[in-house]
Amino acid sequence: MNLCRYLDASRQRFPSRVAVVDPSGRSLTYQALDDLSSRVAGFLIARGVQPGDRVGIIGPKSAEVVATLLGIMKAGAAYVPADYTAPSARNRLLLADCGVTAVFLDPGCAEIAGEWPTNQVPVVIELPGSGLEVFSPMVPWNAVAEHAPIAEPRLADADGLAYVLYTSGSTGVPKGVILTHRNATSFVDWCAAEFAPVESDRFSSHAPFHFDLSILDLYVPLKAGAELHLVSESAGKSPQELAAFIQDRRITCWYSTPSILSLLAQFGALETRDCGALRVVLFAGEVFPVKHLRAITERWPQASFYNLYGPTETNVCTFARIPLPIPSDRVAPYPIGEVCPYCQSLVLDTPGGTDVQPGDEGLLHIAGESLFQGYWNRPTADLFFERSGRRWYNTGDVVREVPGEGYVYVGRRDRMVKRRGYRIELGEIEKGLYQNERIREAAVISVPDPAAGVRIIAFLAPQPGERPSIIELKTFCARVLPAYMNPDVFSFVEKLPRTSTDKVDYQGLLRVHQPAGQPASSVS
Repeated sequence: MNLCRYLDASRQRFPSRVAVVDPSGRSLTYQALDDLSSRVAGFLIARGVQPGDRVGIIGPKSAEVVATLLGIMKAGAAYVPADYTAPSARNRLLLADCGVTAVFLDPGCAEIAGEWPTNQVPVVIELPGSGLEVFSPMVPWNAVAEHAPIAEPRLADADGLAYVLYTSGSTGVPKGVILTHRNATSFVDWCAAEFAPVESDRFSSHAPFHFDLSILDLYVPLKAGAELHLVSESAGKSPQELAAFIQDRRITCWYSTPSILSLLAQFGALETRDCGALRVVLFAGEVFPVKHLRAITERWPQASFYNLYGPTETNVCTFARIPLPIPSDRVAPYPIGEVCPYCQSLVLDTPGGTDVQPGDEGLLHIAGESLFQGYWNRPTADLFFERSGRRWYNTGDVVREVPGEGYVYVGRRDRMVKRRGYRIELGEIEKGLYQNERIREAAVISVPDPAAGVRIIAFLAPQPGERPSIIELKTFCARVLPAYMNPDVFSFVEKLPRTSTDKVDYQGLLRVHQPAGQPASSVS
């Protein structure tokens, strides 16, 4: 199965139905989406894009971007989405890493094309909608939109590359997660069976396309012949705008991180909004504080709520339907639930080690059809191990199994945290801070935060007489790190504490900021 087959089937059934709606309200029908994506494919093939090539895309959400993602796959290539709000240097690094042959680029992000390695210069194609003047090496969008459509899509087979999603890397370098059409369609087909979408449904698209939550947003409605309503970057951060969006667009299926739903519950003025069309509310990416989950379920009592769990490497691999109403005295987060039917699970004491006793804590390992193929340009020897004829992956998440409830998420043993649904390696933040010439040493920790889930604290030892101001540091971080990685607190020290082996004493730093009685958070 190829993801583009969903579009073809829905176009045949519902050619005149709306497929995708822009943040502005502009829409494309299934016939128009199919036609535009075929023109994108025709253009790419004419420009020499080959099966298995990677094509980058950097820009805000639009109907044309959705058509571009599909057109890239119709050309037999794989799409590589990047965060258009992230620093250009980071985006250039990840697109160069996977050797893209072409990049669809919003003109507002044009500086990324300025310092590309001379042996890897891709074709740069304009994305429409910015109103900015296109620089001369950039191919204008009308050359794509007016190109002859491909007569027959050049589709990859089920095990062919569909897309590469980059996540935070422990070494400070982003890692490209390699995902096939089978990886994606196994998940999408299960969603269609579990949540029963129909052509009259209206799905939200809150997650950016470089975030793995977007796979459900994009392809489940495409399979059902339903409408996909794109949420803009600005509206996506405003709870009152989101509440109005859900009401005005009559959204029936919502999917986002818990932090967004928490903001909606607290600041969305939901008592003034009619969100009665909602029938399914899905959340994933982080732990949902029960008090905020209770609040949102009380505002939307007609909806079914599901907790979906899984790293980018597995997509969703466990799920749990939240039993309603939530008791007033419950304080513990809800479990991440049972394993999805396309996955298998093991809970082991160490990576690839021995099974733990039922109810004991251990590392969750996953096998199955949604499991990724590896990281781009990274060795795979240590990523997987074989058991019972299956390839297993250590998620790094500590869980325990509770009879009748499935898995309960406990935490992690490494230096990875999740904030706003994004997986963040604290080492990548450190690497960014070390780019500041006035910083001699940097160490980053995280601590629990009741409102945000996690708080990131940067300890900095500046060069003698070179201590930067907090405003300077915030401005610097905005240039070198994605917004979701920016530290919440900067703490200056003369030097970083060290262990007896001369490693940074992260536990010592954690004790400085850890409130009494609270558990440690993701520090090794």
